Amino acid sequence: MQIRLNGEPFEVKSAATVLELVLELELDPKSVAVERNLEIVPKSRHGEESLTPGDSIEIVEFVGGG
Repeated sequence: MQIRLNGEPFEVKSAATVLELVLELELDPKSVAVERNLEIVPKSRHGEESLTPGDSIEIVEFVGGG
């Protein structure tokens, strides 16, 4: 299934969830914010929020430092 990930075309397996996408990208689910079609997806819904063809996903990873 084709989606847009951070502005670029990206292929994901069918019926993937936001959480599965985050894990596929080898990101820590605790350190990311995800926006799906211009709406923030709460962390509590990452495992329930299914991706659909054409979705626009933006993922921002929080990085510590000083």
